[in-house]
Amino acid sequence: MAITSLDPGPGAAALQAWGGQMAAFGSNETVVDKVLPDMLHLIDPHWHQFPPMNPLWHGLLGFVIGVLGFISVTGNGMVVYIFTTTKSLKTPSNILVVNLAFSDFLMMFMMAPPMVINCYNETWVFGPLACQLYACAGSLYGCVSIWTMTMIAFDRYNVIVKGIAAKPMTINGALLRVFFIWAFSLAWTVAPLFGWGRYVPEGNMTACGTDYFDQSVSNMTYILLYSIACYYAPLFLIIYSYFFIIQAVAAHEKAMREQAKKMNVASLRSSDSANTSAECKLAKVALMTISLWFMAWTPYLVINYAGIFKTMTISPIVTIWGSVFAKANAVYNPIVYGISHPKYRAALYARFPGLSCQSAPEDTGSVASAATATEEKPSA
Repeated sequence: MAITSLDPGPGAAALQAWGGQMAAFGSNETVVDKVLPDMLHLIDPHWHQFPPMNPLWHGLLGFVIGVLGFISVTGNGMVVYIFTTTKSLKTPSNILVVNLAFSDFLMMFMMAPPMVINCYNETWVFGPLACQLYACAGSLYGCVSIWTMTMIAFDRYNVIVKGIAAKPMTINGALLRVFFIWAFSLAWTVAPLFGWGRYVPEGNMTACGTDYFDQSVSNMTYILLYSIACYYAPLFLIIYSYFFIIQAVAAHEKAMREQAKKMNVASLRSSDSANTSAECKLAKVALMTISLWFMAWTPYLVINYAGIFKTMTISPIVTIWGSVFAKANAVYNPIVYGISHPKYRAALYARFPGLSCQSAPEDTGSVASAATATEEKPSA
């Protein structure tokens, strides 16, 4: 009997298409094959040994970055809006908090949409110049965030360790610190645009970052010195500050307990000690945020060091985790810093009751610096 039709039908055709797509992972195709011609000169030969990434990875990465971007832009935008429009929150200390939220807002506002589009296309589609600017922006906002946290740690040190002997931080002093942070960070992150270091596409080909395979003296010295300036130095300064903060708090609490025991009372808490307690709470929040920053950026540092020192084989999948961890840091701050701030919660309840984390406004003490607390008191 003759066969009159060889049409396999739509279901079989779909299976054949999927099979052809999956066959690429076992063929001679590489992760570089979809890279546009104008980007090829930026691709390190290291990536030519890897097969194309499964499209599911691109889809998953694009979805995660899209969600993180929405949460970060909304959350940090809310923090900036509440802190800049609420009179009781316009304090020197909170200028640093606003700068932190503003930096994280810009990171995801400018970087999440391009990465989602690139994940859809499974390669970088915006050209070499955009790749350079994208990588520069990521480094800039990351450096601004950690140095802002360092300044916050110094403020906590000034308030808690030095106490009444501390010189109050003023509005102008806070603005000067913010200017220094941005100028210092910009100086380091634009250097690769002028030849010291290099920005290239990451292994997943949907994002750009530092070139950690170039073994030239210029590139290696840039990565090492940049890591010192924007990772190790702030880490050391923060550890130094919090070591003495914890030491001062422990000594204060011990003295309070001993004095209360001598006087046969349960507690010696007064308004001043309540303010000190509020400062300690903010210090704990700052310490948590800083810990999350280092957790987020350490994988990217490890990837860079593994590349320049040849300590491990870096695959395109590994570079995905570096991107996700680094960008997820922009989501933590509005959650940990803003929501943990009593006056922020009260203002959030007043402006947007549906977004608030409490059922009614709280009458809480200021968690700003001692300078602010002093300024709010009437003079004698």
